[in-house]
Parts: sequence; structure tokens; C-alpha cells
Amino acid sequence: MANDSNGVAPPPQELQTFLPQDEKSKEKEVRKYSLAKDAESGDFDPFAERQVENPTSNMDTLTHLLKASLGTGILAMPKAFKCAGLVSGIFFTILVAVVCTHCAYVLIKCAHVLYKKTKKCTMSFPEVAEASLENGPQWGRRWANTFRIFILVSLFMTYFGTCSVYTVLIAKNILQVVQHYLPESNSIEIRIVILILLPPIIFMVWIRNLKYLAPVSMIANLFMGLGLGITIFFLVTANLDLSKVSMIKPPREWPEFFSLTIFAMEAIGVVMPLENSMKTPRSMLGFCGVLNRGMSGVTLVYILLGFFGYLGFGEAVEDSITLNLKPRPGDPMVYEILAQIVKISIAIAVYCTFGLQFFVCVEIMWNGIKDKFTKRPDLADYVTRTILATACVMLAVAVPTIGPFMGVIGAFCFSILGLIAPAFIEVITYWNIGFGPYNYLIWKNVLVLMFGLFALVFGTIDAITSIMREIS
Repeated sequence: MANDSNGVAPPPQELQTFLPQDEKSKEKEVRKYSLAKDAESGDFDPFAERQVENPTSNMDTLTHLLKASLGTGILAMPKAFKCAGLVSGIFFTILVAVVCTHCAYVLIKCAHVLYKKTKKCTMSFPEVAEASLENGPQWGRRWANTFRIFILVSLFMTYFGTCSVYTVLIAKNILQVVQHYLPESNSIEIRIVILILLPPIIFMVWIRNLKYLAPVSMIANLFMGLGLGITIFFLVTANLDLSKVSMIKPPREWPEFFSLTIFAMEAIGVVMPLENSMKTPRSMLGFCGVLNRGMSGVTLVYILLGFFGYLGFGEAVEDSITLNLKPRPGDPMVYEILAQIVKISIAIAVYCTFGLQFFVCVEIMWNGIKDKFTKRPDLADYVTRTILATACVMLAVAVPTIGPFMGVIGAFCFSILGLIAPAFIEVITYWNIGFGPYNYLIWKNVLVLMFGLFALVFGTIDAITSIMREIS
């Protein structure tokens, strides 16, 4: 977020609103990153000038990063392994994790360079994009504001689509529980359940103050923890049979794996808000920095759930692993109850998370139109929230799928935001500084760009094809 020259941070915007400001402890500063090569740095120290009312410690930042990365996308990891194979799924998950983490690292590193160039202490993701072009080559400066708007629109599309996926996920879990206890309801269409969710979703997005969303987020964490805990219990007690799974799937199925895994693992939208709120921002970087430690743990959890989920249910694994949880013949009655508790817990957790995720969409939209509604801003705000929530639910009604929907968001939105954009920003940021020996930054980012374009093109085509097949 851009600061005044005196270093005083303005009110939080965009994804900064995700962060609770409650940490008071001290952390030892780790200086792993130097900007000495930046000729424009001068004596300005953005981290000494930064003023944050309640800065977060390294441990708090690590916790927030884990919470942001271990979202509902983790439930689709067994489906992702189904598309790659048991062995190749492990290696591909590590590959996606390395690339996604590197791109988040690059974004923060470029922000640190641009702080020095612009004499600012904090920046949001769109502001980093804009500043890179404003302070880059002459030919790109006139596109700076356009690039900022592009990142904002991409963020809006990403979180709007994610909220639509959430709506489908809630509806499918609720419908399975209802059909389990009321077999006569098997004829109920999933779209009807999604429409029924519209009033409670509108009520959730009407909560305008993040102070009141914080307890709701705590409830979401508790229910998500309960649901994942029982899910892991089902997986480790399942009949694990190597004969019903493939070690390596044909390459034509890989794009769906990459789409789902990128959707599940990407946290590019929260890394700048996390860095902006840290007491020791340099500690975010480094080989053993907060970012690398956090994403290492996330990668391990994703591999374990994907591996055992696919091994336990084989080719029958669903888009969300919770939809597979059913008692097996001979299981005690408590297994049946636990399976329904998981689905109810996940549905409640996702619903409670909806308001916080949707807050990003509302803020981006409202910041773009609020100047036109100065007479009755409160009414206009509520109407905007209602229209956006209704449009989100209607999108879910139109595309009532989980896996392919996640695939579109992962392949199209997160590939642009999390892979292609950071690579472009790094090249522009270092345009006047230098690309290192043998121009290694250029060659490295060419590889990242190729990976991002592969996920973008083939993943999007595969996901859209799956959606059309589901609808038809």
C-alpha cells in the first residue's frame, strides 16, 4: 500500500484486510537480503520508516501464511493426484510448490527494491505492478496504470470465482447429508440447493466491518480443523490398495492436475499484505525465511492428503474428498455419523469463510464506484454487496461443478496472477539494475513464463471442456 513520504501507512485496502492486527511480541531481525546494487536506493530505509500500528511477528506471519494456503483447495488434492498418478503426483506437487513459492518470493523481493526507488514503505500487489513500470524502461511507463488495473481486475475475478466455487462446495455437502437421512430427496437438483443458499450468503456479505468477521473466521477455522481431522482419520484407516491406482497417468490428464494444484496452493494475493504488516519484513525472504518455511509445510500437507486420498479411493475419488467419506461394510455406526459430521463441518467452515473472501471483491468494486454515490453511500454499498452476491450465486447455478470450476480459476486466474505477472514484474524491476551473470534473470523468467503459459492454455482448455461435459 502506498505511503506518504513520512512513512505513515494509510487505511488498509484490498487483501490487507485479511490480516488480524493483534501481535505485540518482538522478533529478531534477519538481514538476508541486500539492496546495495540498487543505485537509486540512497539512504532511505523503508523498513525503519514504516509505521504499523500492531506489527506481526515472524511466527504470526507464518501462521497467517499457513491459514491462507491451507484453504478449501486442499480437499481437491486427491482428485489432482488422480489426474497425475501416485508417483508423478508427488513430484509434480513439489514442482508447483517450488514455482509458486519462487514467484511469491520474487514479488516481495521486487517490492523491496521498489520501496527504495519510490521512497514508500508499503505497497499492495497492484501498486508493486504499477511501480515496476513507472520506474522501469521508458517504453513501459505509460502502461503503468493499465497494469495496476489489470492486476486489480484479475484479483477480482479470482476471488469472485473462488466464492462461486465455495457456494457449490457448500451446496454439495449439504445435499449429501440431506440425501443420506432423507432418501426420498435424491431427486433434488443441486441448483435448487445453491439458490436456497442465496439469502444466507447475502446476509453474510452484508457484514461490512471486519471486526465482526473475525469471530466468524475463528469459527471457520475450528470447523475446518474438525472436518480435516476426521477426513485424515478416514484416510489412514481406509483399505489402501496400490492395485487400484496408477503410478503415472498419461500426459493428456496432467493439465487438470496443474490447474487444481495451482488453485489449492497459490497464496499470491496475501503475501504483500502479510509482508506489509510484519515487524521485520526482511525475514519474509531468505532460504529459511518465513515464506519458504511456510510453503514447505504446506507442500508436505498437500502431498500427504493427495497421496492417501487417491490411494484410499482410487479412480472413484470425488472433486472434494469429503464427498467420498462413507462408512464401509462392517464399520461401526459411529463411522456413519462421523462422515456426516465432516460434510456439515466443511459446509459451515466454507460458509463462514465466504464473507472474508468476498470482502476483497466488494472492496475492489466499491473503491471503483464509490465516488458516484456520495449522497447515500451506505445504501449504495448494501445494494452493491447484494448484486455481487447474487451474481456470484448465479454463476454457481450456471456452473455447479467443483473440480472443473477450480481448474478454470487455477489455470486462468492464478496462472496470470501467481506465475506470469511476478515474472514480468521482476524483469521490469531489474531492467535498469541488471539481470545478473549471463542474464540469468531473463532465462529463469522465460522458464517460469513457459510453465505459466502451459498451465494457462492447456489447463483452461481442459477445465472448460470438463465444465461443458458436466453441463451437457
